[in-house]
Amino acid sequence: MEELTYTKAIQELEAIVAKMQSDNCDIDALTGLTKRAAELIKFCREKLFTTDEEVKKCIESLTDLT
Repeated sequence: MEELTYTKAIQELEAIVAKMQSDNCDIDALTGLTKRAAELIKFCREKLFTTDEEVKKCIESLTDLT
C-alpha cells in the first residue's frame, strides 16, 4: 500500500469535496465521504504540526550556532 503524503491527502480531500458538491453525490455515500474527509483533515493537521515543530527546531539550532 502506498504511503499517504500531505500532497496526496489534499488531493483526495479536493476530490471528496468535488463529489460532495456535484449533483451526482449519492446520499448513501455521504457518511463515508465525510468520515474519510475527517481522517484526511486530521492527518494533514498532524503533519503540519509536526513539520512546524521540526522547522522551529532547525531554526533554533541555527541561532545556537551564532
